[in-house]
Amino acid sequence: MKKFGIVLLPVFTIILELLPHGAVLIFAPSPADTIRETYAYFSLEPIGYANLAPFVTAFLTCIILILAIITIIKNDMKVGKALFIISLVAVMVSLVPLRLGIDYYSIIGGMITVMLVVECILAKMMTK
Repeated sequence: MKKFGIVLLPVFTIILELLPHGAVLIFAPSPADTIRETYAYFSLEPIGYANLAPFVTAFLTCIILILAIITIIKNDMKVGKALFIISLVAVMVSLVPLRLGIDYYSIIGGMITVMLVVECILAKMMTK
């Protein structure tokens, strides 16, 4: 079950990252008015507004998927340790938008973070 979970979690996470409701940008056309727009984690629009965390999280999730597949096929503990470390880094990067406030974080972003935490736990369990 762990082997299927370690591969399925990044797949589901990537699917969530493809949805256009994860990355949040807030625009202020006037001092009293704000507009909240959401984008996919793979979108380059947030990068243009210096919100790099969603794209970096999406990139790290793709690396996690590749490492998970290699871990399953080769049963290599060194790759499993790398999987754990990159999963941990991805969790930390996915929480970076919270430094700007809760308005810059979405429910989809929270679900992505939870899936990455579970992936991190599974990777740690695989290395023991």
